[in-house]
Amino acid sequence: MNTTAGRATRATKTELPRRCCPSSVLDVEVTEAAVARFKALADRTRLTILATLAASAEPICVCDLNEGFDLEQPTISHHLKVLRDAGLIGSERRGSWAYYRLHPEAAAWVHATLAALPR
Repeated sequence: MNTTAGRATRATKTELPRRCCPSSVLDVEVTEAAVARFKALADRTRLTILATLAASAEPICVCDLNEGFDLEQPTISHHLKVLRDAGLIGSERRGSWAYYRLHPEAAAWVHATLAALPR
């Protein structure tokens, strides 16, 4: 509260010191990538898929991922696409099947994020 002419007034947002919220704390590209990743992880199924892939040393066939959930194949494919679009996972075709793994550039971030979750 500020005092003006003997009466209290509420401090407005513009009166706050600028040092508390610098605009350059995060790079715009880094921020956008983090937002996309966190949005992708804001779903139980996607988080579980990501944890499954993070725990595997080898790529996992989409057929095996489908078996681990009580969801239809198109729903699993949608979740995989969201994770892929967020740059968290990658895939490769082997014949008629797709195999999924952590994206190499996101692997360290994924492992650190999953390790921070409460057990």
